[in-house]
Amino acid sequence: MPASAALTLTPIAVTRSCFKDKFGVPRQPGLTRHAWADLVIQPPFDREDAFRGLEDCSHIWLTFQFHAAVRAEWRPTIRPPRLGGNKKVGVFASRSPFRPNSLGLSVVRNEGLRREKGQLVLRIREHDLIEGTPILDIKPYLPFADALPDAHLAWAAEPPTTRLSVEFTETAEAQLKAIDEKQCPDFRSLIEDVVAYDPRPSFRRGRDEQRIYGAHLYGYNVRFRFDDIAVTVLTVTLLD
Repeated sequence: MPASAALTLTPIAVTRSCFKDKFGVPRQPGLTRHAWADLVIQPPFDREDAFRGLEDCSHIWLTFQFHAAVRAEWRPTIRPPRLGGNKKVGVFASRSPFRPNSLGLSVVRNEGLRREKGQLVLRIREHDLIEGTPILDIKPYLPFADALPDAHLAWAAEPPTTRLSVEFTETAEAQLKAIDEKQCPDFRSLIEDVVAYDPRPSFRRGRDEQRIYGAHLYGYNVRFRFDDIAVTVLTVTLLD
């Protein structure tokens, strides 16, 4: 097939996510156990037969499109956050969302299939997908083949272990208590995971302690502020 030939991909599902935009999304899946999403299976793929046996899979691979990062042109190098945003590596040596075909790959926890108002829905957890993400394929994660203990990547050898301490103002605590846990499961823990790993761009860290940031989680705007060693959640309010 010539390089100029185009492929047509049809999404098999669309994501309903706790993450409503890019800011605050974990940089890798699995960094928060408290991120939930529903994959709404699209016709003609919404047949239980197509998912027979998936209940035996604890984890699944998702191939998806970085639909909020599609660009007209691609660049051969990027600046990974793990390198402080200063050193470049090749795009194919990275997991940047800014790629020639805007394709992503994540392992997520399978929480089961159900029918909801006539739609087939696959619930997942421990993900890094924003609202509306098109899912292009679903495959089972095979522990004996996909977990490679001798694999390595020199510039990202260790998982991120540094977490800021998280505090909630009295206002934020009261607002959280009023939120329906069924609509926003593990909401407090999700907020803690999102802000503790510091979602700011690298060039912002240590420079803007008075700046207030906001992340859109479920239907809420979570506002927070950083200092050198901690982050304070200020308010949790409904999005307009």
